Amino acid sequence: MGKLVVTAFVSLDGVHQAPGGPQEDTRDGFTQGGWSVPYGDEDFGRFVDGVFSRAGAFLLGRRTYDIFAAYWPKVTDPADPIAGKLNGLPKYVVSGTLTDPGWAGTTVIGGDLAKEVTDLEERTDGELQVHGSATLAQSLFALGLVDTLHLLTFPVVLGAGRRLFPEGSAPTAFRHTGGEVTAAGVSVQSYDLAGRPEYGTYELPKSP
Repeated sequence: MGKLVVTAFVSLDGVHQAPGGPQEDTRDGFTQGGWSVPYGDEDFGRFVDGVFSRAGAFLLGRRTYDIFAAYWPKVTDPADPIAGKLNGLPKYVVSGTLTDPGWAGTTVIGGDLAKEVTDLEERTDGELQVHGSATLAQSLFALGLVDTLHLLTFPVVLGAGRRLFPEGSAPTAFRHTGGEVTAAGVSVQSYDLAGRPEYGTYELPKSP
């Protein structure tokens, strides 16, 4: 049985919207798309290649699927560590409107997300990976289905945009499992989900 792994790019103020290009996601009038690109150095590439090397299948939201499907099938170099995986491995897209996906190896899923994803995990050899797909990731976090989060925090504040963990996100505790900082200053941290948060206090005990 595979495990569900989310890899997410965020700014210092938590924005997850359109890291890869100006036209990637302009919802709400967002004009700062492409903010992650200047930080894509060798350290960053090595980490991302490592993530993709462990993939057994991909689970994507509709918006990210459309972005990937317009780009990666055109990358035909069999030695490309990302294109080879994305083009060759099974892809599952969560959508209520997509009926005829053109990207080979794509299956559209809908209905009961918890049941569908649990079934996918059981039959995936390797990691079931979510990339981008913030709305889907938020649903998976809320359902407690995510096993591991790779959170890449870029040294930039955007001041606007959709956040990976918006107001109202399910309270969740994480256990840190490893990390590094790239030469360009991207903090790459890995976490396993650890249930609900625990709470305490720094107040001094009251005198008797």
